[in-house]
Amino acid sequence: MRPVLTAAQMRAADRAAAERGVPVEALMERAGHAVARAVAALLGGTYGRRIVALCGKGNNAGDAFVAVRLLAAWGAAPAVVSVAGLDELRAAAAANAERLRDSGVPTIAWGTREADRAIARADVVVDGLFGSRFRGPVEGSWREAIEAVNASPAPVVAVDIPSGVEGDTGAVRGPAVRAEVTVTLAAPKVGVVLYPGAEFAGRVEVADIGIPADLLESELALVEPGDVAAILPRRAPEDHKHRSGDVLVVAGSRRMTGAPRLVAEGAARAGAGLVHVAVPEGILPMVQAGLTEAVFLPLPEGPDGSVAASAWGELKKRMDRFDAVAIGPGLTTEGEAPDLVRALVRSSPVPIVADADALNAFAGRAQDLRERAADLVLTPHAGEFARLLGADPEEDRVGMAAAAAADTGAVMVLKGARTLVAPPGGEVRVNPTGSAALATGGTGDVLAGAIAAYLARGLPPADAATAAVYVHGLAGQVVGRRMGEGGTAGDVAIAIPAAVEALLGSVAS
Repeated sequence: MRPVLTAAQMRAADRAAAERGVPVEALMERAGHAVARAVAALLGGTYGRRIVALCGKGNNAGDAFVAVRLLAAWGAAPAVVSVAGLDELRAAAAANAERLRDSGVPTIAWGTREADRAIARADVVVDGLFGSRFRGPVEGSWREAIEAVNASPAPVVAVDIPSGVEGDTGAVRGPAVRAEVTVTLAAPKVGVVLYPGAEFAGRVEVADIGIPADLLESELALVEPGDVAAILPRRAPEDHKHRSGDVLVVAGSRRMTGAPRLVAEGAARAGAGLVHVAVPEGILPMVQAGLTEAVFLPLPEGPDGSVAASAWGELKKRMDRFDAVAIGPGLTTEGEAPDLVRALVRSSPVPIVADADALNAFAGRAQDLRERAADLVLTPHAGEFARLLGADPEEDRVGMAAAAAADTGAVMVLKGARTLVAPPGGEVRVNPTGSAALATGGTGDVLAGAIAAYLARGLPPADAATAAVYVHGLAGQVVGRRMGEGGTAGDVAIAIPAAVEALLGSVAS
């Protein structure tokens, strides 16, 4: 997994690299080379192309100066538009500004007609205004410059992070540059990984600028294809269905008959050998009609159509048949359903994925989950998280996911864009896959089933969640390409095998 750095972590890495004999001047030169290559690739060539670098007063400006100098040497016709005075530049950035002047590349002050004309006529704009230390809204001339860039038809290559995006949060509190490509230096920054900043970053390219890998340390990590391919379970030629994992699905109620089918489909499509579906007896015929491969177990139900607490007695004597449990979708919080959930979560001998109403059954009593948290995966969206833990995760998704995992002792899967997987040890994994096709009812049920399948197939809870979230997101991308906004949760489940094959094929190639 690739570490994702805050601004402070990046500064620490820069200082440590300097102590090892890699000076900031060398880092800046390599960064500029990476930006120049990205510009050339975007344009398909550089000869005669008009390139404008919009620069501030930090090291991002220095990186842009290097890029412009190189692009001029490659036959481009570049110019620099400076929003800050050149006398505000320091150290390596100031030295590269001087080298740029010596090369004959013009520097134009922001706020002049010449600057407006240069940006309007540019073939590409290099954004070197702000770096990852930026926070807050953009004001004054800086705001005007960003708005001018966004109004220009020219594509933008951002240096490290789009200007106007907060480097440590991804928050956007005013206008921000919309880049087609962001060349992030040494490691991704939080602001280009988390939304809404990720939306402004476009395609993110990570440039190796010579900082030793062991200096790039963070508890926040971006999941990459090879990480998932390395942990995905594979069936051996001699395997049979029980070796491939038996999943128990406990879900559904009179008003929610589709949920158990979606969970079961997610588990089956993620490779579970056999899926057992336990639902209130009154809805069994409807659930059976939608599933052909599952085994069914009718459960006692209360007068409201939800499962009765006595159902635990029926399940308890069969638990040795299962390798993992997915519980919660569609159960409701009516009647005795929460009592069943709490009994099963407390006493199950096999790993559990608790989703939807299984989470709601512990609202305000999350500390109870510590009783069996070692093999428990919790999968809340923001609303369920707030009910479970009494806090709005949108204020600090990374910090709150990590804190919730520590408090409960369980693996926390905080769903959203982007979904986070937080084991209780402090690490937080950022999932980069997914699409708007997942913004439809039932896709979370499919995910719960997929996580249960990977648990049943032997993956540890954190890895089962990581693999399932990644593959589920890829399936969402497949559905989005094929069906746009008309895709359903069932379509996402069906796309899981194709997503897995595409993942494995991409890594093998």
